[in-house]
Order: sequence, then structure tokens, then C-alpha cells
Amino acid sequence: MASLLNLFKSCRPFTPTQLPSRLRIQFPLRPGKLTQPRRSFTPLSSAHSSTNKGDSTPSVKDLWLHNTMSRKKELFKPKVEGQVGMYVCGVTAYDLSHIGHARVYVTFDVLFRYLKHLGYEVSYVRNFTDVDDKIIARANELGEDPISLSRRFCEEFNRDMEQLQCLDPSVQPRVSDHIPQIIDLIKQIIDNDYAYEVDGDVYFSVDKSPTYGKLSGRKLEDNRAGERVAVDTRKRHPADFALWKTAKEGEVSWESPWGRGRPGWHIECSAMSAAYLGYSFDIHGGGMDLVFPHHENEIAQSCAACDSSDISYWIHNGFVTVDSEKMSKSLGNFFTIRQVIDLYHPLALRLFLMGTHYRSPINYSDFLLESASERVFYIYQTLHDCESVLGEKDSTFDDGSVPSHTLTSINSFRSEFVASMSDDLLTPVTLAAMSEPLKTINDLIHTRKGKKQPRREESLKALEASVREVLTILGLMPTSYSEVLEQLKEKALKRAGLNEEDVLQRVKERTEARKNKEYERSDEIRKELANVGIALMDSPEGTAWRPAIPLALQEPSTTT
Repeated sequence: MASLLNLFKSCRPFTPTQLPSRLRIQFPLRPGKLTQPRRSFTPLSSAHSSTNKGDSTPSVKDLWLHNTMSRKKELFKPKVEGQVGMYVCGVTAYDLSHIGHARVYVTFDVLFRYLKHLGYEVSYVRNFTDVDDKIIARANELGEDPISLSRRFCEEFNRDMEQLQCLDPSVQPRVSDHIPQIIDLIKQIIDNDYAYEVDGDVYFSVDKSPTYGKLSGRKLEDNRAGERVAVDTRKRHPADFALWKTAKEGEVSWESPWGRGRPGWHIECSAMSAAYLGYSFDIHGGGMDLVFPHHENEIAQSCAACDSSDISYWIHNGFVTVDSEKMSKSLGNFFTIRQVIDLYHPLALRLFLMGTHYRSPINYSDFLLESASERVFYIYQTLHDCESVLGEKDSTFDDGSVPSHTLTSINSFRSEFVASMSDDLLTPVTLAAMSEPLKTINDLIHTRKGKKQPRREESLKALEASVREVLTILGLMPTSYSEVLEQLKEKALKRAGLNEEDVLQRVKERTEARKNKEYERSDEIRKELANVGIALMDSPEGTAWRPAIPLALQEPSTTT
């Protein structure tokens, strides 16, 4: 790849033409060019053109995001109309990712999807760190080439993201593919007198950065070294951090003006974000643990290379905690994504992560994952029942065909969706708002009164379409309702330590007990299954089962 030194010197801001065409998202919707649907309720996509003046409920285009830099919510205004440049710090690829990582990338996938829904063309860059002390240590432990090891775990990470229905970013750069750009950026920082070389190492002079600490709110005198290793006495200031590290024997390294070595952690993201988005772009994101030192140091580096460097919104998600302590590999209190989705459906994990506002901590627990599993089963069972009632009938409907009370319900749901998502992505409120249309669908399908409703099928079509649209925007829409329901049941059986035949045999025993009026035995069987998360449902057609929160998990929570 050609040198980007001229790019660094020019300090050019993000423009959509900077990304190669093959990397740009081609989104069909553009502000002011929205196709008007035939439906009489307000489609979510058309709300983008509404002004909503004087209304306390924000319109879709009035997206407010919490900016870590200002410590408050701000109205989102991209630098280029209709275009968004977003950089999210990716994983250091040396092992399988844990659900703390899942939270980061589900959070920004929701933002990515919502921005696209608003009609923006989003250039989303998410990097891989494949050059790092931890990677080298793991490679030495396994007797493997560091770059090869890291690439293997990059592929594993992408498999995890696919399972969680996270969309691919526009581009996923790797550090090892951008060494020339990193070297050029370091040279520019040295030329601008913000860095110095010592015995083949290059350090950034933090005391020359007058605004250092503005993101984290830390004063320079309170900071420890901004890097992942012990303080080096050769530094001019204890908080100076490495831009380039001289190679140790046997380590992966590259030639540079300062001798063979490899880049420091922070410079990698500054170089890659500048390479794809320029120095001025819209959104930079990551986990809250990156505010300091990583993002603080990125700001210092980028401003040292280009004094017009400007990122509009710094967005950070909260931690996943275990017993109120941050989940992390270094603490050893983590669960990998693979471990979790071996027992719980990936969409249940996604809903679990979205069930708490992205800036708040989530305390990991089996109870909450069971709750999420039960919830997604209810959602997909309701929509599957709706699909079964409608059968092969045309799913479209004309203006005026949907009863007014149904339209009122749908528009209320859509208004709640718009208001909550536009208010710093309040996904818990959005998910809660889904309850009403789902209840209405169930009433229309299963109650005597609902079955007699005029234009019942038109109501079902419109309600199912509105819920499906929101699920799609949130990344919760499965490829098949029936398929995901079977998968959820399989996971529930695995958690219960049972198979389908075991459950059917217990159902048969219970049916026999009821027939013989052995009601105490019948209740025992029901409770035995309920204890492990298998709920029995009796109907005139017989007894069926569904996943549920195990009684063994529910009972302790009700004794407070």
C-alpha cells in the first residue's frame, strides 16, 4: 500500500470518496429520496423526512447520542450530509472473544444498522490488532507464528459476529497490513516535535499536548504510564507512551528509520482511522475501558500529526460484569461467546445484551440469559403463529384495509420505537414497546373475541409487518421462525440435560397420571420439568412444551 505521508500532511477530513468503492456501503435510501409506501400507517423509514417541530417526541432524524468528550447527549450532525464515518476499535486477536467483546460489537452494530435505517451511507471501519505483546506471548506459548495465530483468531471472531447477526463493517483493516502508514504517522509526529527516539524506541511526549486528558478528565500529573508495560526510566515523563518498540530477539518486526521494531498499541488505531476516514470524521467508539489510556492517546497522537484533527462524537459502552466486577481475560472471570452460545441461542444473547442501555453495566447471570431466551421464544412463537394463521396468503395490504384501532396501535408502537432509538439508542424501551403489538397478535389468534374481529387478517398482516421491521433494524430477525424455535428448544433441552424423548416420556407419564386422577403425581412431573426450564402447556389437542425460566433460578429471586 502506498505511503500516506501526504495524507497526514494535508490533514484532509473524511469524505465519502476516500474509501475505495468496494469498501463503501451502498445504501439505497437517501435523505429526501424515500419511496412512499402504500400502507396507511406511518412506516419507520418515512419518518426521516418529518420535521416534528414543537413536538417533545424526536423525529427519526433527530438522533441524540451521548458524547464522552462533552459528557452529555448531543444532536447527531454528520460532517458530510448523508454520510457517516465511524471507527470502532476492534479486538486484539490472540484468543476466542468473550461476551464483553460481544457487547461492544452488538452495541455498534445496532448504531450502524440504525444509521443505515435513517438513510445514511455509513463507512464503518473496525480494525484487528494483530501485532501486540499478548499475541506474541500466546504465539510463543503455542509455538506458532504470531501473525498466523492472530489471523486464525480474526476468522474465529468473524464467525462469532456472524452468529450474533452483526453486519460486516465496510472494512476491517489489520495492523500488520498498515505498517508503512504507521511509520509515516510516527515520522510526522516526530517532525512536529511531539515525539522522541531512544535506543530504537519512539515515545510520545505527553507534556507537549496541552489538552491531554480532555476525554478522560484526568490531569497529567495523576496519570500513570499510558501503555501496557512498566514505566521505562528512559522516558522524559512517566506517562510518555510508545509509538514504536525496538524488536526483541525472535519477535515479529519490521524495518523502520529507528531500526527493526513494531508499533505501539495506540498509534495503530490513529494510523488506520486516518488511512480510511481521514483526521476528521464523525464517530469513534469502543468499550468504556478504552477511554483511558487508548482513546486519550489516540487524540494526542492525531492532533500532534494534524492540528485540525477532529472527531465529533466519542461513544463508549459499559462493561459486562460478573459479581459487579468487569469481565475480562486478564481477570479470568470471563465466558467466551462460544461457551455462551453453546447453551443459549445467539439471538437470545443478542437480546440479553440489548436489554440494558449500552452505557450501563450488565451483570452476567444465568437468570438474565434464561429470561432473554424465554423472551425471544415468545416473540418468535407469536410471529410463527401469525404466519401459520395467514398461511400462504398475500402479505401485502392496501390503504384503508387495516382497522383504525389497529393502525392506532401500530403508530403508537412506531412512535415509541422512534423516540427510544433517537434518544441515545434506548434499546430496552424499544424491546418493551414490542409487548403491546405482540399481545394484540396473540389476542387475535387465540381469544374468542379476537377471532371474531372484523378484518382480522389485515390486522395480523400489519402488526406482523411492523414487528418484523423493528426486529430487522435491531438485528433480531431470524431467517425462519420455525427454525429458530426448534433451535431454542434444542438449547433448552441441552441446558436441562434432557432430550426430546425424555420430555415426551414424562408428558406421557403425566397424561396417564391425570387419567388415573393421580393429580399429586401429575403436579410432581410438571414441577420436575419446570425446575429445569421445561414448561408444559395443556390444551384440548393435548400437552405441548416450551422453554421457560427454570424454577430453580426463579425461586431465589422471589424470596426478597
